[in-house]
Amino acid sequence: MCGIFGYCGYRDDAAKIVVAGLKRLDYRGYDSWGVAEASDEKIYLEKKAGKISDVDSITSFPKSGRAIAHTRWATTGAVNDVNAHPHFATDKSFVLAQNGIVENYEDIKATLLKKGYKFLSTTDTEVIVRLIENELKEKKDLLKAIRSAFLQLEGRNTIILITKEGEIIAAR
Repeated sequence: MCGIFGYCGYRDDAAKIVVAGLKRLDYRGYDSWGVAEASDEKIYLEKKAGKISDVDSITSFPKSGRAIAHTRWATTGAVNDVNAHPHFATDKSFVLAQNGIVENYEDIKATLLKKGYKFLSTTDTEVIVRLIENELKEKKDLLKAIRSAFLQLEGRNTIILITKEGEIIAAR
């Protein structure tokens, strides 16, 4: 399983807060990590293979009160920087991380590939991102698109995403 942390509050060091949260989970032996922060209508993302305990701090991010973070124990895809979560939407409007396994991700991915979607990673999590993008074309509302996509997933899953506007949405 993976670890997910989110922070939405009045402090302006959200990245530092979520990194500290991930470090509390490090004893579980995760193999990669990622932190995403929303500020000024943009998402700042840093993710890497390796242990979060090796990270002193994330200093390249601006001050913000909204961030999400993820530690990964690889179940689909190799352990590398590209497969670390979170994963960006194609238009960079949101990033998403997942805890769980999408048991039907290969079928969903095959359908999305036929529709012209591109994938950078080999994870089931990026399939969720592209599925939400596909649902957005019809639904035109992010919450409805997330719900519709999430209901198509087989397996036990929890997702968290942050938009460039700083909205944090989670589903389980």
